Amino acid sequence: QVQVVESGGGLVQAGGSLRLSCAASGSILSIDAMGWYRQAPGKQRELVATITSGGSTNYADSVKGRFTISRANAKNTVYLQLTSLKPEDTGVYYCNAGGQTIFLLKFDSWGPGTQVTVSS
Repeated sequence: QVQVVESGGGLVQAGGSLRLSCAASGSILSIDAMGWYRQAPGKQRELVATITSGGSTNYADSVKGRFTISRANAKNTVYLQLTSLKPEDTGVYYCNAGGQTIFLLKFDSWGPGTQVTVSS
């Protein structure tokens, strides 16, 4: 079983910054990719950014140049640096991790989410 936990959300004014952290733990053999997704009230969950074990990144167009995803492979941890925040960045931010357990089973795990609120 693999657990994923996010931290670092909060309330910030427009133009401000936040840093989100996400740690995966449990029976992990390897993690192929980790990513951040968000869900605004009344909207579907959407991709924010992903990063592979090799360091390849992918960003939603809406956050390119403002958000940066990074990863500490040895710690099974991923970070999301949010800068130049806008009110439309408000939502619950979820972390996802996918890989293989020590039992050679694939996993795709989500955290409970962390709230980010950007005031205008």
